Amino acid sequence: MKIYKLLLSGVLFLFLSVNLFAQEKEMTKEEWQNEINRLTEKKSALTSELNTLKNEVANLKKMKDGLKSYENCIDELYAMLGATKADVDNFRKQLNALTAKIDAQEAPKADRQAELDAMKKSKISALPEFFDKVHNQLQRKLDAWIEPPKEISYTVVRGDHLWGIAKKKQHYDNPFAWPIIYKANRDQIKNPDLIFPKQIFKIPNLTDEEKAKYDKIRRNYKPAPPVQTTK
Repeated sequence: MKIYKLLLSGVLFLFLSVNLFAQEKEMTKEEWQNEINRLTEKKSALTSELNTLKNEVANLKKMKDGLKSYENCIDELYAMLGATKADVDNFRKQLNALTAKIDAQEAPKADRQAELDAMKKSKISALPEFFDKVHNQLQRKLDAWIEPPKEISYTVVRGDHLWGIAKKKQHYDNPFAWPIIYKANRDQIKNPDLIFPKQIFKIPNLTDEEKAKYDKIRRNYKPAPPVQTTK
């Protein structure tokens, strides 16, 4: 509508300009006729342009009326994947949860890989919203995730004891966790007070539950008071 008004305003402006020009300068009949002819041609051209614009606007309205709503297009896209909006919403929640686990490197890594592989197999992962994250971004994070070994080996040296081995920073940094080493090596350790040089012990990782248990024991530990001697 604004375009129509601009074109009509242009025509009116041209006629007013000629009228003012004629008033300021006396025109011959031939000059007047030539100017009228020029403006008539201009009006005809503008009218033709206006009609063309009207037709284009009408065609655009028809196209708009024929277009489906965004919601209908999304529903059709989901239907192509054999999914519903609820399925997609659930997939999104699962993906957000898995992303949080991978970002926090919530072990075991193998379980996170299995979860991601399952999501890759879902047709929903092909949607633009999910594709790059599921098939590229999260896999790169998993590939870069270096998971520590479940256990390491340690060779006993002269003077070692289970308390001291557990206390080492590269092991548990907590001497109270020595029973874990004892249990993991019962085939070699008959008496926890007797270990020998060159024995090779398995030092398994502590579970979160075990770590919390032995940290609590260490915090609550109160050494016995020194024995008082009388002279």
